[in-house]
Amino acid sequence: MNFLKTGMLIAAITALFLGIGFLLGGTTGMLIAFVIAIGMNGFAYWNSDKLVLKMHGARLVTETEAPTLVRVVQDLSERAGLPMPKVYVMENAQPNAFATGRNPANAAVAATTGLLALLTAEELAGVMAHELAHIKNRDTLTMTITATLAGAISMLANFALFFGGNRNSSGGIIGTLAIMILAPLAAMLVQMAISRTREYSADHTGSEICGNPDWLASALQKLERGARAHENIPAEKNPASASLFIVNPLHGKRADSLFSTHPATINRVKKLKELNLSMVQGRASTYRPPNSRYTHVTSTVKSSGRGTTPYTEQPSKNSDEKKGPWG
Repeated sequence: MNFLKTGMLIAAITALFLGIGFLLGGTTGMLIAFVIAIGMNGFAYWNSDKLVLKMHGARLVTETEAPTLVRVVQDLSERAGLPMPKVYVMENAQPNAFATGRNPANAAVAATTGLLALLTAEELAGVMAHELAHIKNRDTLTMTITATLAGAISMLANFALFFGGNRNSSGGIIGTLAIMILAPLAAMLVQMAISRTREYSADHTGSEICGNPDWLASALQKLERGARAHENIPAEKNPASASLFIVNPLHGKRADSLFSTHPATINRVKKLKELNLSMVQGRASTYRPPNSRYTHVTSTVKSSGRGTTPYTEQPSKNSDEKKGPWG
């Protein structure tokens, strides 16, 4: 059902884009809009992952630099039947994460230093499983297409006054002004609706990958509080990328509404709790959590070429070590 809804929303935003081209320039305008859409999507298909990673200052890390993060992603990728994605770290105090890439073979996951310092290993596994679910479900490509089309619609709307603002254009000045105001709004609403739909689906699939919905539920509650406490400057400067993150990185966004890029956390946690109950009931024959192999570790600081980055790699000196997702 979610895939059908997503397909219908993508069709709607594509039709909106072509419709604006038709209103501005008739059949010729629609054809031009179609060519622009193909060109922009082609560029986004091959380059969107590099652009978004650079936009947020993400740095590629190895197992030597971030052993817990890389091993968790590696193990979860094997469980999900996915190629190992590249792993990046963003030096950002706001706890958050996202996945990007045109397909599973060219995917990447990125986590902020704030997230690595805040979450337990179990919660980290829940978050990374969610991001891998986006990759498995091809959500990274879906959101790239919708973001590109939404941006193209806004671009056309900005030029509407120049290309359509005359008495002979369809709808005249009033119609042109309506396009300038309503078209970007409609595109934004469709993009946000797609994002909310895909988040719920990734929560479900990610829970199946890691084997325990409670890990993600606990992480989401921490991440929401952390996102409110810390401003994400790169995301504020590039709000179109907000839908990529596991929780909304922008301030001032709250409820599960038309104008929210993410479902309300309370609604996501509720669904995860319900899913956990069903998984517990059928776990003996269907779902099994991974065997323990890692221990929870406290955050330490390792210097890098761009500054200091906290990683969870050294065992805690305290005697109350907590078990991680694999030990």
